[in-house]
Amino acid sequence: MSATMTPKNSERSAPVKHRRPARLKAYSAFRGTMIVLVVLAFLVPLAWMVMASFKTNVDIHDTSKSFLFTPILDNYSHVLGNDNYLGFVWNSFWVAFCSTGISLLIGVPAAYSMSRFNMQKSALLVLLARIIPGVSLLVPWYYVFANLGWVGGYGVLIVSHMFILIPISVYIMMSFFDSMPIELEEASLVDGLTPIGAFLRILLPLSVPGIATAGILSFIFSWNNFMFALVLSGANTKTLPVAVFDFVSYASIDWGAIMAAACIMTLPIIVIALFAQKYIVSGLTAGATKG
Repeated sequence: MSATMTPKNSERSAPVKHRRPARLKAYSAFRGTMIVLVVLAFLVPLAWMVMASFKTNVDIHDTSKSFLFTPILDNYSHVLGNDNYLGFVWNSFWVAFCSTGISLLIGVPAAYSMSRFNMQKSALLVLLARIIPGVSLLVPWYYVFANLGWVGGYGVLIVSHMFILIPISVYIMMSFFDSMPIELEEASLVDGLTPIGAFLRILLPLSVPGIATAGILSFIFSWNNFMFALVLSGANTKTLPVAVFDFVSYASIDWGAIMAAACIMTLPIIVIALFAQKYIVSGLTAGATKG
């Protein structure tokens, strides 16, 4: 009897086995299609920007020369040679480096304290500072910093960027410290370390991926920030986003120079992201596996 039932059972289970791979194939095709669409959505504008940086303004508006055109370097020579663009590059780097470094010095110990001592109210205040739109603070900031004589200097840009960068650092590092077992600190205290020593010698080296993630994201934000620099910077402290905006005039827009300036501004961020992507992924997902 069992021998006669075996073929029937195998015949009934056969469609189920064939149905499963079909679902997997459909899901794989859907996932691949969505990945391609997302990649194209990000790469097409970037590719258009790079190609436009090697075109004249006439060729940029000529649809027949979207892909077939004679490349020129006049836009890059105009940006790098005639408009003190390298000075603006230095301004952006200095402001981003200082604001990121100071924010990490403040944010990492603050994140450790909030994580280990359950300072939820303090964490809520930091989150509130992150949620507040920066544009709502520009007028009072300008009034205060103008009375202090800071407007137009590097200090006002660094302080204004830190208002956003410190919350970013705190929340990234809080999730990272939450994922670390408390037994590491308890063992170090048994071995004779103080709480500060345990933080500096045990937890801080282990949190390098999180610190790298917070630092990279903070640096990118500061490098790309336009609003604060437009209002608070001066002629000698102008950063790259404001310098790109200078190619827009009342009568005309130099699209070729704008694209060349944008390519120069984007290149360092792309290089940093490519070399540090493993730290970004590990840092952002650090708290996801806790428990």
